[in-house]
Amino acid sequence: MADLPQNSTGALGDYVGIRLDEVSGDRVTATWEAGEHLHQPFGIVNGGAHCTVVETLASIAGATWLGERGTVVGVNNSTDFYRGVSTGTLSSAATPVHRGRSQQVWVVETYDADGRLVARGQVRLQNLDPR
Repeated sequence: MADLPQNSTGALGDYVGIRLDEVSGDRVTATWEAGEHLHQPFGIVNGGAHCTVVETLASIAGATWLGERGTVVGVNNSTDFYRGVSTGTLSSAATPVHRGRSQQVWVVETYDADGRLVARGQVRLQNLDPR
């Protein structure tokens, strides 16, 4: 994570269209557009796109918090979907649940333009010691 250029979300995050708004070790926020390039066969955003946003924001937040003490790798991503969306701007925010010596847990919530919860995911990260 530390080797990514500033404001980078990686190739998959770029494909999804994640635009980082706020990045700190306490919170990461982003916006992204629901659109046809993310649709599953029934015309709504694929759950994999939501999982990508959850994993990306949690990983950036966790790596930012851990800083030079090491790197992080996701070991679990559990994402629930509450509302199908086809188009529009979505806003997502990652906040910490637990930040420990060996692991971190982050929750990421995504809302539509009307402030309705669309998806909520939780990611467990393993902190890797650089030694």
